[in-house]
Amino acid sequence: MAVRTTWLIPAAILLLALAARYADFRPIERARLALFDEYQRLSPAQYEDAGVRIVDLDDESLSHIGQWPWPRTQVAALVDRLAELGAAVIAFDIVFAEPDRTSPQRLIPGWFSGNTPKSLLDEFVYRLPDHDDVFAKAIARIPTVIGVVLTGDPTSQPFTAKGGIAQAGDDPRLFLTPFPGIVSNLPPLTKAARGLGSINTDTEFDGTIRRVPLFYALQKKGSTAEIVPSLAAEAVRLAFEANGYIIKSSNANKLAAFGQSYGINSVKIGDRIVPTDGQGRLWLHDTGPIAARTIPAWQVLEGKAKEEDLKGTIVFVGTSAAGLRDLRVTPLDPVAPGVVAHARIAEQIVLEDFLDRPALADFAELLYLFVFGVVLVVLLPRWGPFACAAIAVVGIAAAFAASWFAYVRHGMLVDPLYPSLAALTLYLASSLLVFLRTESERKRVRDQFGQYLAPALVERLARDPAQLKLGGETRDMTVLFCDIRDFTSISETMDAAALIHFINRFLTPMTNIITARSGTIDKYMGDAIMAFWNAPLDDPDHAPNAARASLEMLAELEKLNVAWAEDAKAQGREPRKIAIGIGLNSGPCSVGNMGSDLRKSYSVIGDDVNLASRLEGQSKTYGFPIVIGENTRARLDGFAALELDLLRVKGKQRPVRVFALLGDEKVADEVWFRAISEAQAAMLKSYRAGDWARASALLSLCRRASEGRFQTLWKLYEDRIAELRAAALPADWDGVTVARQK
Repeated sequence: MAVRTTWLIPAAILLLALAARYADFRPIERARLALFDEYQRLSPAQYEDAGVRIVDLDDESLSHIGQWPWPRTQVAALVDRLAELGAAVIAFDIVFAEPDRTSPQRLIPGWFSGNTPKSLLDEFVYRLPDHDDVFAKAIARIPTVIGVVLTGDPTSQPFTAKGGIAQAGDDPRLFLTPFPGIVSNLPPLTKAARGLGSINTDTEFDGTIRRVPLFYALQKKGSTAEIVPSLAAEAVRLAFEANGYIIKSSNANKLAAFGQSYGINSVKIGDRIVPTDGQGRLWLHDTGPIAARTIPAWQVLEGKAKEEDLKGTIVFVGTSAAGLRDLRVTPLDPVAPGVVAHARIAEQIVLEDFLDRPALADFAELLYLFVFGVVLVVLLPRWGPFACAAIAVVGIAAAFAASWFAYVRHGMLVDPLYPSLAALTLYLASSLLVFLRTESERKRVRDQFGQYLAPALVERLARDPAQLKLGGETRDMTVLFCDIRDFTSISETMDAAALIHFINRFLTPMTNIITARSGTIDKYMGDAIMAFWNAPLDDPDHAPNAARASLEMLAELEKLNVAWAEDAKAQGREPRKIAIGIGLNSGPCSVGNMGSDLRKSYSVIGDDVNLASRLEGQSKTYGFPIVIGENTRARLDGFAALELDLLRVKGKQRPVRVFALLGDEKVADEVWFRAISEAQAAMLKSYRAGDWARASALLSLCRRASEGRFQTLWKLYEDRIAELRAAALPADWDGVTVARQK
């Protein structure tokens, strides 16, 4: 998998996540609201007496007084009793849209036949007070708010606001929830009440009350929209003795919104400034059920309510009776009476206890996701999943900690959930891509190097492909060439199957030795092996490793010769001893993928590679199986290496010193090697100086010290000295030998 893919796909995921958050699809909003609900469950609002009460028309009150609807005279008595107990404001979470059917003028005529004289009814009925009038007079004596209901069905009923509305900035009607119709109260009641407020309680898509509008828009067809305050807003307005509201929207300060219309900012009621969302809604900071807030209606009517519980309070009259179907879901109560939402909103305004989701919250969440995502997109391909896991954990934990702190200490609602989930998705996707890329690289490494590197080295490369540079580079390396002597004549004695068996039997142990010594097999050329060290993995001991591998190859060849001799004896053939030549040289080489578009191999080229090949060819000339260049000799401290000659090989003008590798440190410490090495060095010095007599004498010393070994070398120099004695030395004689064969 290309490196580009591990960047582009995560970047695309990040852009999609940002776009989805900007669009704010329903599942995203649902998750965000569920998180805010959980915050409230973990740390609910602490109840503080704000002077707000609920007079509850509960099941017990209905049992005491009778089924609902009660006669308006009974409701009027409730109002009068609350006024006597010192209530400051009464707000009815009830709409009185129909005349009271229990009024005598509506109830008694039904008892008589159609022939009953009207004068009798006038005398006994029409002089009795109308229940609605009694109720109207009651609510006129105390600041009272009665409810209206906004509907989705168009109506012709009018609405006349009781409080004025001033605005700053954009027209708030553009942002309020619109309704085409309204269900209002009887005209006498509307006239008597000092406040009219909507009792609508907007629920979210899951039926939960979380944000309660302070205002709505009554948008009748063909007319200008009217602003309708909520029941809670009207109750607080009357409690603060305010004449109206000031609604501040976007562009109230041109510099604040930069000309963008993002909605309502806040509402001022009396001396309270209430922060809202763009639609003029106030977040419900839920306390859950609070017994101290609620007084059953029957206790008020029967004189059992205490004055100290009601004096100076805002009283909301509503119902919790199951049969009246005014039960709602709040974050902390699945069966809360609808009136509780109005009462809690009033408490929040009085106490200035607000939950606020700032206008910049969406931008902050998008910015967090963008920054967090970019960090992961950039660092994951470089640092890997494990290092970035710590970044992801810290980033997500910090987001949740900051969000929780903002909620607990400042009442701010900021969503860490979606950005964190999106970042986590991005992390997992990026990690998967990095994993797939890594596995692809490992497979590529195994495929490319599995046949000519030791398995341990292949796995090391697979674990960390960064160690591998396949594009081509120059390295200081040691190169080995190995060839079987007289292979042509050997192959002539075998058929194809036997020859392949022979070659494989030779190449397999030799390859194992090279790879075990951290070498890389470059190629097989029939019976020949080309290998190198210090690529693709770093090997600071490449020359010693190559030298030890060469010595071990000679030792392994001895074992193979024994096995081949036994096979030949068993088959009735004359055994033939196999010999090899090895050339080693070190120096700067170019290594990398080479070949054509159809086929490539990881190989090495350079002058020092060519020299290694030439040295392998000279092993037969000097009679030593391992011939090494002077660069390699300089890297083999302690090894037993005998200088052979100053040689100018074919294809090179500069002569090089060549050496025979005789053994490791143990051989170098043996007496015979030290004696031969000293005698040979002295002989070569005299030879290169043209002192033939002394060179010959030292050559005899070398023969004696070698105890019969290395006769090919001694014979070579004996013949050279004899030939040079008979010929006139050129003026530029420097002791350099020109190689006659590759």
